[in-house]
Parts: sequence; structure tokens; C-alpha cells
Amino acid sequence: MANNNIGSKRLVVGAGYGMRDWLAQRVTAILMAVYTVVLLVLFLTSNESSYVAWSGIFAMQWFKLLTFAVVVALLYHVWIGMRDVWMDYVTHSVVLRLVFQVGTIVWLIACAGYAAQILWRV
Repeated sequence: MANNNIGSKRLVVGAGYGMRDWLAQRVTAILMAVYTVVLLVLFLTSNESSYVAWSGIFAMQWFKLLTFAVVVALLYHVWIGMRDVWMDYVTHSVVLRLVFQVGTIVWLIACAGYAAQILWRV
């Protein structure tokens, strides 16, 4: 009997998340681009570009939530990219790669906390 590795019974190894992460990076990039356009429109159409005017924009609850959603999208975008860098270029040491990945996660969570603190302080 011949060993047939073709078809649905074929064992495929690997992470299996390439397409999902590729799509997530595209969606987060589009979200960040749209947010940037919104900020540019607000800046260019504003009669006043003082601290008071900008804090008035960021004082609205919906804008704080939108900004925080974009920050979370940015952090997820960064996580995907950095995780891929660590997996592709630090493959010779699993322990070192794990240290870098955990360090990246801790740093990104700290950035999210700092962003929330800044946004809700206004």
C-alpha cells in the first residue's frame, strides 16, 4: 500500500495564522489612515489651533473612544509586525525569542495604559 500524502488527510504544520494577520494589518492600517484624515480635516478646517480648541475636540467622549480604538489598532498592528520580526530573525534561541516577545507585550500594554491615562485626563 502506497503512502499518499495528498488530500484532506495531509498533515500540514506551521502557524496557520498568516492570512489572518495579513488581513489584520491591512484593516488596522486602513483604520489608522482614516483617523489621520479625520484629524487633518479637523485641523485644516479649524479656525483656531490652540490648546483649548484641541482639548475641546478630545474632550468629547466619542472622540476619546475613537482615539483609543485607533491606539489599540496601532498596538495590535505593532504586535503582529514585531512578533514576525522576532520569529523570523531570532529563531536560533527560543528562550531569547520568548523574552523579546514577552517584553514587547509588556511594553505595548504599558503604552495602552499610558494612552488611556492621557486621553481621559483631558
